[in-house]
This record gives sequence, structure tokens and C-alpha cells, in this order.
Amino acid sequence: MAHITAGVATSHVPAIGAALDNGKAGEPYWQPVFAGYEASKRWIAEEKPDVVILVYNDHASAFSLELIPTFAIGCADEFQPADEGWGPRPVPVVKGHPALAWHLAEKLIQDDFDMTIVNRMDVDHGLTVPLSLLFGQPAEWPCQVIPLAVNVVQYPPPSGNRCYNLGKAIRRAVESFPEDLKVVVFGTGGMSHQLQGPRAGLINREFDNAFLDRLIDDPAGQAAVPHLDYVREAGSEGIELVMWLIMRGALDEKVTVAHRFYHVPASNTAVGHLVLENALG
Repeated sequence: MAHITAGVATSHVPAIGAALDNGKAGEPYWQPVFAGYEASKRWIAEEKPDVVILVYNDHASAFSLELIPTFAIGCADEFQPADEGWGPRPVPVVKGHPALAWHLAEKLIQDDFDMTIVNRMDVDHGLTVPLSLLFGQPAEWPCQVIPLAVNVVQYPPPSGNRCYNLGKAIRRAVESFPEDLKVVVFGTGGMSHQLQGPRAGLINREFDNAFLDRLIDDPAGQAAVPHLDYVREAGSEGIELVMWLIMRGALDEKVTVAHRFYHVPASNTAVGHLVLENALG
């Protein structure tokens, strides 16, 4: 059967993609950011997942205020990099895994999660930056990817508890898929940041690192934290962190921390990153 071996959590700052694409990764400002991912790039090269389920939020590339799915799963054969206003990122086309994606859609809907099934969708920096951070700049991505978009842009977003339970349901669905696949789940977004208003530029190191601690050791407790706490402590865009709980719900209750990284700043936010392994791998 298919099985989930590990989870990856990471920020998906658009400026990170721009730094990579424009050859600035080695500059003094950016070098500490990319250095924090070198261990993870080695790790995933050894892990060799067949499929990545990548949880992210769309930034008005595939969806808009006219259509706001709470949870959307990409079931297509492939997904083109989105043009976010300055042309698509020069990264490979994302190859999907329709068989597993449709299986997930069926099982999750039957498990009482109302998934929106998407058969055509461009994917923006929320999805492609995490792939670049873990896989570098290859001619093609070395695994198939299932996009799972979460609304954390327009109120109301899903609760942390809903996201955590969705992760548990994803694990059940993956383990009922008959093909022998190694699956890694990515939870992306965050960390503390606010893009507008009097608190623009907010970064809360204490909250961010406490979140990382609880995500590792007390995910159920973190899942109970209300939206208002994220907004107050981590800024209006800090709510993206609930997406990390989907990844965490898909893992064992107790996990091994293969890598942890935190850095300030990258553009106008903090960068957080975890690689968590299931006990049985």
C-alpha cells in the first residue's frame, strides 16, 4: 500500500523564488536562508518520495473572490506555473498523480471533508517555492505532486482543528491506496508576517518558535488555538500556519525531527522550516 514517511513544513516567500530565479541565492542577504535548506535537500535526495502532497494557499492565481474553495485538490495530469504579474517562474511543469489524487478526493469526501476537485489549475509561488527549496533547480521535478490548496486569504479560513483532522484523513486515504508509493506531505506558508496596515512587517520570533515546538510535541494542543491568536501574535498572514497542521495530522503522534531551521528576515517575514519523520519511515 501507499504510505506517508515524512512531513516537510516551510515558508513559501515569493521573494525566495525571485532570488533563486535571478541568481541571487549566494548574495549575503540570501545566503543564510538557502543554507538552512541544504540539509533538507540532501535528506529528500535520499528519501526519494514518489509523490508529494503539497498543502499551500493560492494567491489569486487559480482562484479569486469569485470562487473561494476552503479545500481544493488538484487531480490533473499536470499543472503549469502561474503568471503572477511578472511572468511564470522558470521552473518545470508540475506533474500530478491523478490516480492517487482522485482516490484522495473520493476518500476524503466520504470521510466528510468537502473537497473541491480541480482538473485545471495553474500553481503559483505557494507551491513552486517549496519545491525549489527542497529540490533545487532541476530540469524536471523528481517526483509527482498533488496540489492541495487551502483558503487562508478570505475570511473565514478553516480552523486549526479542521486542518489537523484533514491531515489524519489524508493519512487514512493514502494508506488505503493499493499501489506501493512513498508519500511525503508538505505544509507551507507562514511564519509570522503582515503585509499591510500599521503592523506591516511584523515578525514575532517568540511565537514562531513556540509554534514550532508545539507542532512537534503537542500538535493537538496547537490545533485548538483559535484564529484570533494567530492574527494577534503572528500578523494577518500568520494564519497560513494552520496549513502546517494538515501536514502534522498526516504523521505519527510522535515524530523524529530530522531538521529544524528558523531565520529572520527573508523579504518582510520570518522563514521557518521542519523535516519530520515517522517512526517507521
